[in-house]
Amino acid sequence: MASGNRLQRIGDEVRRDLAMLLLTEAKDPRVKMVSITEVQVTRDLAHAKIYFTTLDQAPEHILEVQEALVHATGFLRSRLSEMLDLRITPKLNFVYDKSIEEGNRISAIIDKANKGL
Repeated sequence: MASGNRLQRIGDEVRRDLAMLLLTEAKDPRVKMVSITEVQVTRDLAHAKIYFTTLDQAPEHILEVQEALVHATGFLRSRLSEMLDLRITPKLNFVYDKSIEEGNRISAIIDKANKGL
């Protein structure tokens, strides 16, 4: 079993490697401007939940990007297996990271409240 600190290190390494792969080796232009914000790896290293965000936060664009990432999963996973020093390469599950949107929404609410004072 992997410890929490080791899981964090593996997640960080997967995040760095995926970001580099998307930027330099991915052929689909929809994934070129994707930012990987966090990677959570399960204790058995079988699965990795990849949180991503894009500059264009329109719902239809997010769905397009997520479909492109899912389509590229096989390529990304095989390249990761070459880059990582692990017995098991985790299965990749891409999830849109809503934290930036939520932060902007809360910031707008605070700004609106401050203007009312």
